[in-house]
Amino acid sequence: MVYFAKWKVVLVISICVLGLAFSAPNFLTAEQAAKVPDWLPHKQLHLGLDLQGGSHLLLEVDLKTVTRERLDNLVHTLRVALRGGKIGYRELGVEGETATFRVRNPADVDRAASMARQAEAGTVVESDGSGKISVRYTEEAITERRNQVIAQSVEIVRRRIDEFGTSEPSIQRQGRDRIIVQLPGIDDPERVKRLLGQTAKMNFRLVDTTVSAAEIRARGGRPPPGSEILPSDDEIDPTTGRPIEYVVKKRIMVAGDTLVDSQPTVEQGRPVISFRFDTTGARKFGKVTRENVGRPFAIVLDGKVISAPVIREPIMGGSGIISGSFTTVEAKDLALLLRAGALPAPLTILEERTVGPDLGADSIRAGKIACIIGLILVLIFMVFSYGLFGAMANVALLFNLALIAGALSLLQATLTLPGIAGIILTMGMAVDANVLIFERIREEVRAGRTPISAVDAGYRRALTTIIDANLTTLFAAIILFMFGTGPIQGFAVTLSIGLMSSMFTAIMLTRLMVVFWLRQRRAQVLPI
Repeated sequence: MVYFAKWKVVLVISICVLGLAFSAPNFLTAEQAAKVPDWLPHKQLHLGLDLQGGSHLLLEVDLKTVTRERLDNLVHTLRVALRGGKIGYRELGVEGETATFRVRNPADVDRAASMARQAEAGTVVESDGSGKISVRYTEEAITERRNQVIAQSVEIVRRRIDEFGTSEPSIQRQGRDRIIVQLPGIDDPERVKRLLGQTAKMNFRLVDTTVSAAEIRARGGRPPPGSEILPSDDEIDPTTGRPIEYVVKKRIMVAGDTLVDSQPTVEQGRPVISFRFDTTGARKFGKVTRENVGRPFAIVLDGKVISAPVIREPIMGGSGIISGSFTTVEAKDLALLLRAGALPAPLTILEERTVGPDLGADSIRAGKIACIIGLILVLIFMVFSYGLFGAMANVALLFNLALIAGALSLLQATLTLPGIAGIILTMGMAVDANVLIFERIREEVRAGRTPISAVDAGYRRALTTIIDANLTTLFAAIILFMFGTGPIQGFAVTLSIGLMSSMFTAIMLTRLMVVFWLRQRRAQVLPI
């Protein structure tokens, strides 16, 4: 006996209405969709790089710089340890990928080697018997640090791109030291490259006022111990036409990683950047400004002094202003970089490809044509093969497409060209379940069953086969999504959504239409 519970009727109709509602905004322009109230469905399909156009960047992480910085830190740690242990040494420095030093007193070699082992974890200490000691990192420590740097770089790039406002970017690690960045719909790729090309390591240091950079240059000498010469970011010396140089203390008074917020603003009609520290940074910033009133305080970004204001009074609130010769866009970008955080290593752009919107439009046009042709062929085949029941399956297919579009819009999943291929494949698979059901009904009719009994047996007996076939394909789609990248994931997303919606329309929606027709017509012969 064919029976359809009322709650099932309400559920099927509700899902179909929601599918139509969430897919409807795709028939509006972007401006029209933006005017739709938030409490109504207003999200549209998000097109991928191959459909919308945009930029594709291949970045390389400079791991050599990270290794060098780590070895420099190791040298500093060894210096502190040896001095603390009152061990005489000389020739402390870096040779290749190893930190080396020579012990003055042969009797101190074993003690120095023991202190070197304790200085930092993940190192191997070797002595050549002549007083020279070498300290290097193990392969495990190098690999672990490399993975940490790549993971951190991916996260920082993601933050910067998210702050930039790009919707649904694709940022993935590739190989040992590379990152792929895909930015759909980007209209200023040069600005993105500038944002990704800056390391954005900022710190606050005191200016050494005992000597000027010009005096050091004039006598051909070196900066005082503990100081270094850094160029200005945008200040030009009118006499030489070169950037003004500052003698800056090497000691970092406040690190930029303690910043929790930075925003572009305007002060006295000029673009500036306001910043705010966390509790630790605010305490250090307050202490250094309290103890150094009247001294210039350099703000250093990527090895350049962007500003060196004089401390007029203690700044205890943990916030301040960075002023300079910024344009509005430059102030906005620098604030973005500081909010997103500094990259652990410089990035080099190895490859850049730009997909124009014209190519994207051609892809969309080709995809539409393929969908329309495939849809028409399927509709004709179903009507030709199964008559009225085929027409019901066609109605269910149209609702299936609406459900797919609505789900993609609601989830804001990225629709790519392979995703369109997944939709086209889904259209063929959507009617496959109906073909199984209708052929089963035909067999039941030939066996002498009544129309109602044949329909009931057809749906019941075909159900197991339909679920098995769709579940195995769904598992394959899930695996493609988990282990695939980019286009493969786009194909897997649309295929998965299409499989679930097609099972619903084939098992529930077509059955509802068939049951309604049977109750209304009470047919003695099935038109199938």
